[in-house]
Amino acid sequence: MKNVLLLLFVAFTSIQIQAQQKKITGTIIDRDSLPLPGVNILVKETINSTITDFNGNYTISAQVGDVIVYSYVGNTVEKTVGAESVISFTMPENAKEEVVVTLLGVKKKPNFKKLSTRRKNIGNTNTNVRTIKFSKPSNPNVVQSLSGKVSGLNINTTNNGINQSTRIVLRGNRSVSVTNEALIVVDGKITTAKELANINPKKIKSTNVIKGAGGSALYGSQGANGVIIVQTKKGNYKLSKEEKAAIAKKTKSKLIIPEKAKDEYVEIVENSFQTVKTSPLSTFSIDVDKASYSNVRRMINNGQKVYPDAVKIEEMVNYFDYNYPQPKDNHPFSINTELIITPWNTQTKLVKIGLQGKTYNNEELPPSNLTFLIDVSGSMSAQNKLPLLKSAFKLLVNQLRAKDKVSIVVYAGAAGVVLEPTSGDNKKKILKALNNLQSGGSTAGGKGINLAYKLAEQHFKKNGNNRVILATDGDFNVGESSDKSMKKLIEEKRKSGVFLSVLGFGYGNYQDSKLEILADQGNGNHAYIDTMQEAQKVFGKEFGGTLYTIAKDVKIQVEFNPNIVQAYRLIGYENRLLEDEDFIDDTKDAGELGSGHTVTALYEVIPVGVQNEFLKNVSDLKYTNTETNNDFSDELLTVKFRYKKPEGKKSIEMVHIQKDEINEPSKDLKFASAVALFGMQLRASSYYNNTNSKDVIALAKSGRGEDEYGYRAEFIRLVKTLNK
Repeated sequence: MKNVLLLLFVAFTSIQIQAQQKKITGTIIDRDSLPLPGVNILVKETINSTITDFNGNYTISAQVGDVIVYSYVGNTVEKTVGAESVISFTMPENAKEEVVVTLLGVKKKPNFKKLSTRRKNIGNTNTNVRTIKFSKPSNPNVVQSLSGKVSGLNINTTNNGINQSTRIVLRGNRSVSVTNEALIVVDGKITTAKELANINPKKIKSTNVIKGAGGSALYGSQGANGVIIVQTKKGNYKLSKEEKAAIAKKTKSKLIIPEKAKDEYVEIVENSFQTVKTSPLSTFSIDVDKASYSNVRRMINNGQKVYPDAVKIEEMVNYFDYNYPQPKDNHPFSINTELIITPWNTQTKLVKIGLQGKTYNNEELPPSNLTFLIDVSGSMSAQNKLPLLKSAFKLLVNQLRAKDKVSIVVYAGAAGVVLEPTSGDNKKKILKALNNLQSGGSTAGGKGINLAYKLAEQHFKKNGNNRVILATDGDFNVGESSDKSMKKLIEEKRKSGVFLSVLGFGYGNYQDSKLEILADQGNGNHAYIDTMQEAQKVFGKEFGGTLYTIAKDVKIQVEFNPNIVQAYRLIGYENRLLEDEDFIDDTKDAGELGSGHTVTALYEVIPVGVQNEFLKNVSDLKYTNTETNNDFSDELLTVKFRYKKPEGKKSIEMVHIQKDEINEPSKDLKFASAVALFGMQLRASSYYNNTNSKDVIALAKSGRGEDEYGYRAEFIRLVKTLNK
């Protein structure tokens, strides 16, 4: 009997072990032992999927006995999960070889040099690399010059002359359709063989022919039949790092090794003290963006250098919630001010101006017409980009209602619609569309934006929430891509009444400035998602504020009383400053406030009669009377607010007065001060007064308060981490 029980126990335990999920990891390589990015990996008969990153690595959860399907450019491999937790192998490819053709310049000899094959050692793998070097072609047609020089290249030209037609096929003419033609990219733009044939060979800088899986990795299905990438001498286009990497995989040429990845930030010139007698007004646009804090947090947690220009103090302060009261009148936000002695300088005073947006429950929000605009280019292949993006968006999808509609637009080398408007109660269909997304190709962000807005406008909900949600690393490299052109594009699109939210992912080529411009000009907000915890904050806790705008073009103008204040400086908001006359100009764009959002601004002021090293002497004015009005001797400042309703065109004004009365600092102001001080230290500000991390930690601890979600405790740990 004991033996029977023992056998039953062993059998039951075995079944339990087999039913347990475990992590399967591995690396997929090509036939040359090089990592293969973009392999689609799916646990059969489930929706559990992932893709390999740029290094060919992947991680997926599965059970013993599950079948994992690996797909790449029409090739499929199935592996059954056993006792081992590592599954690595070589993915077969259809193409026989990848050939790189490089035009190195014009020489005197009119004939081609002899084709040479050499053996190179790449890593631990010996690889045949065929390089064709040619001088001035005898045939002036660039396309025909390639004929016979690239294995498998079939060039078919008909009707020589004015109406000449040319087709280029890299994989053999096996199909009666035109879908087997190679993709031609000239200076970053997809073009035709005919247009390529019309380019003078003397104007060509380089021509790279990529066959096999490499074409699909770069340009998705468009590049499945091979890609011919041409750079002209006068063209401004530079190969993307993915294109360079695909070529450099086999050639390792110094001319085409990818540039070092680099995040980009706009230089911040810190606000200085302004003299009240000559500049009594301070005007700026509110900012509910919070991307800077999560981005800085990511740098610190990864042990990376914190770029000073990545530190936007207002975004760090506004990352946290503050206990401001809900509005009690018809205005969409309440106004709260506070005055204390500055924690880092006893000679100055600190003024806090806080706004609290009205909070709406999810069921109270109007119906939404949401268009997800998702970057699926090659630069999004990393685990902290597209895979994280998919998981993050699932949190949003799970909160949608039947009256909400979702569309999905994607872009890489081109843009396309992968999900037509779908009701929020059909979550399975929406999630399936998200799970099927794969990365590969260049980044035509402008085309994606145009298509997303077009779709959003076609399904516009009157009195509803119409919004495009862009998720990307901001690395646009095809078509409209400069900050200036992006600004112009979004300024035009916002006239449609469609709002824009921008979510940044990943690092290494994170384009912070571009994403902030898009959000600012698109009447929306900008967040940076580095972890699922942050995704939960943006799409879970702050769902309404992320999606629903309650006030737009919110501007603040502060007038300081010269009887009490000698000078002032606004802490942060450097890229949100407005001209004083912009305050009453309803054509000037400003910041938006979402449901439940809080906005906090801090001013450091130097009282009258206090000597301070930052005070600047100003010459006496000859023609202007600078006498002050003594009727308001107890007022420190007057702050005015202007805002429009989401559908409105005319501003509404509110006024609030702060008396010159110093109070015991609230916990919220202590904590906001600690965050601002930390930001100044990170930026090596002129005004942090030789304080250190211990001062920040002490101030933050005294202002931690209830801290329901633990965000303030996390900030304290972050400061400690940086100074270990």
